[in-house]
Amino acid sequence: MPVPKTATALAFPRPFPKVTRMNFELTEEQQLVLSTARDFARKEIAPKAAELDKTARWPREIVAQMADLGFLGLAVPTEYGGAGLDNVCYALVIEEVSAACASSGVIMSVNNSLFCDPLTKFGTDYQKKEILTPTAQGKMLGCFGLTEPTSGSDARTMLTVGEKQGDGGYLLNGSKNFITCGPEAEHIIVFAVTTPHPDKPRHTALIVRRDAAGYSVSPHDEKLGIKAAHSSSIYFDNVRVPAENILGEEGSGFKIAMATLDGGRIGIAAQAIGIARAAYEKAVAYSKERKAFRTPIANLQAIQFMIADMAVDLDAARLLTLRAATMKDKGVRHTAESAMAKLFASEMSSRVTHKALQIHGGYGYIAEYGVERHMRDARITEIYEGTSEIQRIVIAASALKG
Repeated sequence: MPVPKTATALAFPRPFPKVTRMNFELTEEQQLVLSTARDFARKEIAPKAAELDKTARWPREIVAQMADLGFLGLAVPTEYGGAGLDNVCYALVIEEVSAACASSGVIMSVNNSLFCDPLTKFGTDYQKKEILTPTAQGKMLGCFGLTEPTSGSDARTMLTVGEKQGDGGYLLNGSKNFITCGPEAEHIIVFAVTTPHPDKPRHTALIVRRDAAGYSVSPHDEKLGIKAAHSSSIYFDNVRVPAENILGEEGSGFKIAMATLDGGRIGIAAQAIGIARAAYEKAVAYSKERKAFRTPIANLQAIQFMIADMAVDLDAARLLTLRAATMKDKGVRHTAESAMAKLFASEMSSRVTHKALQIHGGYGYIAEYGVERHMRDARITEIYEGTSEIQRIVIAASALKG
C-alpha cells in the first residue's frame, strides 16, 4: 500500500533534510571546554549559590572569573576579544554554570547571546573594536532592551521612540523593563520605533552607553528566582545616540531582535537543562539515602518512575538544544529548532524540579537542601526570551509553512 504524501511529510518534518550527518560525540576541544566548565562551576560557583540566592548579591567575583576563562565571549571570534569557540561549546558551558548557579548562567547568557552575538553579526568595524571587544573580554558587560512595561511579546505596541537628528544620530525617549544585567551593564542594545505606523512601525537598534545624559536605572527587581542576576527598568530621557552607535541598518531593528532571540533561546534552553540536571542529581542521591518501609526509596517503583521520566526529559532537552546549536554553527536557519529547544527544555525544567522536590518530600521544601531554589529558578525559563506561548506560535508557523 503506497504511503500518502501527507504521511510522508509528517514522518519527516521540514528540519530533517537539513541534517545530513549526525555525530553525537563531542570533539576533543568541546570535551576540554566541558571539563573546564564543570570543574570551575563545581569548585568556584556551587559553594556560593545558596548565599547568592539568599542575599541577591551580584556575583562580581564569579563574573570576573568567567571573564578570565573566556566564558563571556565564547563564540566571538578571537580578533574581537572572544574565545573563538562554537555554539555547542557555549551550550555546554551554560549548562554547567547554570547547574551550579542559575543566576551566573543567565548573566553569561545575556552577555554572549543578547549583546555580543548581534554585535558580531551586525556591528560595524568601529562597534566591534570599541564595544564588542572589551565586552567579549569581560572588561565590561552588555544587555538587551526589547521589553517595555506595556510591550512584551507584541513589539508593535512599543512606546520607546528614536527621533532622527541632523547629525545622523537619534534622540531616544522611553523605557525598558526586566532588563537582566541592567544595573551592571555598560551598554544596552535598545530597540526603538523610528518610523511610527499604527500597524507596521519600523524599529532601529541603538547601542546606548550607561553614562549618557538622560540615562537612568531603577533599583534591581525583587524576584522569585535567579535573584543574583540583577534586572531592572532603564529610562531614556532625551538621550542622544550618535550615528556610529546605530546597530545594523536603520529600520531593521525588528529583524535584528528576532535573529538575536533565535540564538538567545539556545542559551536559555541550556540554562534550563542545567537547573533541571542539578535538581535531578540531588534527587537521585537523596533517593539512595532516604529510607521508607525499611528500604531506600530508590527501590520504590513510584520513585523509580519519576527518576526515569526525569532522565528521559533531560536527555531529550539536551539533544534538541545541541541540534539547534549545531545548526547555528553551520549557518543554517534555526528559528524553529531554537524555539523547540527552548520550549521543551524550559517546561522540562519545571517538571523535573517539581519531581525532585517531591522525591525529597518535606526536606525539598527546606532551603537547606537547595531543591526549592532550583524549582524557583526554573520558572523564569518559560517566560524570558519569549514565553512558551510565543515558542509555540513560532513552531506552528514553521510547521504550517511546509
